[in-house]
Amino acid sequence: MKTIQTQSAPAAIGPYSQGKVVGNLLYTAGQIPLNPHTMEIVGGGIEEQTSQVLKNLDALLSEAGSSWEKVVKTTVFMTNLGDFATFNSVYEQHLKGAKPARSTVQVAALPRNAMIEIELIAEV
Repeated sequence: MKTIQTQSAPAAIGPYSQGKVVGNLLYTAGQIPLNPHTMEIVGGGIEEQTSQVLKNLDALLSEAGSSWEKVVKTTVFMTNLGDFATFNSVYEQHLKGAKPARSTVQVAALPRNAMIEIELIAEV
């Protein structure tokens, strides 16, 4: 097992790792829209927050030697499924044709009042 750690994604804000590689699979911790340099939630709405979460996941994929084409599954947590269409548009544009399996659920709250959190599993 290998721990994934990069300064290009937000540092863990609790007792967990950014990601773990077990065998040929990467498991990431859920990423919220923290700017990795300031550790603050990015401003704006669901578009900006989704974009930052995906950038954070880009950094973890890169550190593990993987890419969106190798993502098996994402799990998306949103505080308002009314934002789903906007989220889905940003997600689709960012993934550039990759179509991992996905679950999306609405939750009551997320850390630091984020609007979205995404975790993933990918081949490395």
